[in-house]
Amino acid sequence: MLLKFAIQDFKEDREFQNLSKQTIKTYHIILSEFQNFCAEKEILNVEDVTNNAVKSYLLYCLKSRGNNPVTINTKIKNLKAFFNYEVINDVISEKRNPMLKIENLKTDTKIDVFCDDHIKQMLGYYRRLKGREHSFHAYRDHTKILTLLGSGIRLGEMCNLTWGDVDLVKGTIIVFGKNRSQASIPLAEKLIKELAEYKVFCQQYFKEPSTHVFINKNNNPMTTDAVKNMFKRLKAIMNFKDVRLSAHTFRHTFAHRFLINGGDVFTLQKMLRHSNLKMTEKYLAIWGTALKEQNEKYNPLNSIDL
Repeated sequence: MLLKFAIQDFKEDREFQNLSKQTIKTYHIILSEFQNFCAEKEILNVEDVTNNAVKSYLLYCLKSRGNNPVTINTKIKNLKAFFNYEVINDVISEKRNPMLKIENLKTDTKIDVFCDDHIKQMLGYYRRLKGREHSFHAYRDHTKILTLLGSGIRLGEMCNLTWGDVDLVKGTIIVFGKNRSQASIPLAEKLIKELAEYKVFCQQYFKEPSTHVFINKNNNPMTTDAVKNMFKRLKAIMNFKDVRLSAHTFRHTFAHRFLINGGDVFTLQKMLRHSNLKMTEKYLAIWGTALKEQNEKYNPLNSIDL
C-alpha cells in the first residue's frame, strides 16, 4: 500500500475514534513529514519502510530540524501508533514492523519552573499595558497566565474552556482532557475573583460575548497555536535565560508549588489528571530536596518532646 494512502486511512480511523482535534493534528503533521522524507528517499510503500529508514528520519529530525529528545520521542510514539495500526490491518506483518527496535531517547530529568520574579515580571508587564490601547489583549493574557498558574490545566484544555464550564459560585471548572476525559477542578479564591472580573470585562467589551473564555479580538475562540505565538512574543520581551516560557511550564510550576507547600502526591495526581502516579512521582523525585526542607519544617515530631 502507498504510504500516503495508508497515512490517510490511519488519520480517518483516528477521527472515527473521536480523538481530539489537537491529537489528530499532531498525527497529521508528524506523519506527513515522515512521508515526505520517505518520498525523497524513494520509499513509497508502507511495506518498504525499514528500521534503518525510520532511524534515518529520526536522525534527520535531530540534526537538521533541531528537534530535542522530547520532540523526537513524541514522533516515535506517533510512528509506533501508525505502524501498529498497519500490523493490525495486515498491511505488514509483525516481524516487518520497522518500529520494533526503536527506543525512546533519554531525556534530561530537569523540569523548568517559574520563580516568583518570573511570575511578577510577566504579570507586571500586562498590568502596565491594561491602561493603554492594548487593554483587551493585556487583560486577557494576564488572566490567561493566572488561569494556567492557578489551575495547572493544559494549553488545549484552557483554549476549549467555555463560561458554561466555569462555576464561579462553587469555584470549579470542568475540563476535557486527554482521551476525552472530563474532570472538575477546584479553583482558588484569587482565581475565582480574577475570572469573575475578566468575565465582566468581556461582557462590556463585546456586544455579544463569546461562550469561550479566551477569545481573540474578533471574539472567536483562541487556538493553541495563537496562544503559543503569544508566549513566543512574551518570551522575546521577558528574555528569561534560565527557564522556558511556555504553557506547560506553568503546569510544572503549579505542580512544583503544590508539592513544596505541603500538598500530597495523590491529590496532585487528581489535580493534574495523570492516568497513573508515574509522572507525578517524577515531580516528587526531582524536587526531593525542597520536600525534605518542608518535612523538616512541618514534621509532627517537631512538636513532640522525645
